[in-house]
Amino acid sequence: MAQEPSIETDRAPAVGELTPPDRTLMGPGPSDVHPRVRRAMSTPLVGHLDPSFVEIMDDVQELLRYTFRTDNEWTIPVSGTGSAAMEAAIGNVVEPGDTMLVPTNGYFGGRMASMARRAGGEVVEVDAPWGEPLDFADVADALAAHDPDVFGFVHAETSTGVRQPDVPELTAAAHDHDALVIADTVTSIGGVELRVDEWDIDVAYAGPQKCLSCPPGASPLTLSDAAMEKVLAREEDPRSWYLDLSLLEGYWGEERAYHHTAPITNVYAIREALRLVAEEGIEERWARHERLAGALKAGVEGMGLEMNAPDEFWLPSLNAVRVPDGVDDGEVCAELLERYDLEIASGLGDLDGDIFRIGCMGYSARPKNVIYVVTALGDVLESLGATVDPGAGVTATRRALSE
Repeated sequence: MAQEPSIETDRAPAVGELTPPDRTLMGPGPSDVHPRVRRAMSTPLVGHLDPSFVEIMDDVQELLRYTFRTDNEWTIPVSGTGSAAMEAAIGNVVEPGDTMLVPTNGYFGGRMASMARRAGGEVVEVDAPWGEPLDFADVADALAAHDPDVFGFVHAETSTGVRQPDVPELTAAAHDHDALVIADTVTSIGGVELRVDEWDIDVAYAGPQKCLSCPPGASPLTLSDAAMEKVLAREEDPRSWYLDLSLLEGYWGEERAYHHTAPITNVYAIREALRLVAEEGIEERWARHERLAGALKAGVEGMGLEMNAPDEFWLPSLNAVRVPDGVDDGEVCAELLERYDLEIASGLGDLDGDIFRIGCMGYSARPKNVIYVVTALGDVLESLGATVDPGAGVTATRRALSE
């Protein structure tokens, strides 16, 4: 016999007004959201098939093509976080029995492998240490040894602060083996040079919450004609109905037929975020990130810290800084939150406890934020007994910004 609800469980919860702290977000994402994007999210809802929303969908697709540097017809925001775009890419392109070559040099190469296995693919790996990019010769050897159907790589590895160079050479080698190329561009789109068409990338997925400074919820994805042809020619449906691109094609393609209720407010947000990219100019935006992250790099090195990635592979949007001896990284991150309402992050996986991950992305990539994070980090490290020179760090940052 069912129990009668008690007075306690029947009482409405006394939940107060939402008052999240006002943080400065300089971690690996999310980044600070531009005020124009927040205003766009507060505008009235319309239906997901409303003629006005269809026009908004067209705008978003056009702006995404500009930002990805592609003419791909099949360029959309996936309804979900960056991991949804990642799973849409891998889960549709990798068919049961396909072989996918994935990297081992970071946390998100491992996630590629996991998703490929769930899609029924056979995973083979090309090895590189965490904190280093893939070596072209190693990739070429792996392609020759395994002749994969799909090759995946991480353009900007959020877990290590490493940018993958020589992308056109990698894609050319993969195409010589008739492999489609999937690129993780979550931490590069809108902040680091990325040229999908010129570099001959077949599929690129991304997240909106990093260099685009947009709340997560509508995540960029682009597929070449060759990649979409493979998706539409599948003999077996993808394992996810929600992320089945052959069904989403009906909604984001010319037909604009119902598939699911799109996250209207998030689409508003990414439209405004991408509008900001277009207004600034994509190449100017890349240059801004490099300049401001360069000042951040000068500051941390000026106070006596070391970067994790060599200069030639440095990733401006995600700066991996070595934790000094005798300091607990978690304590530093907690103190920055407590004293300064400032977010940075610790390392992941093989680099857990070894690095700080400091973002310089989108709207967060501003001079005042760079000065703030260098000042606050120096203060906290010095107070915890680290051998650093906070004043020298701030001076180096200011000098770099003035140049």
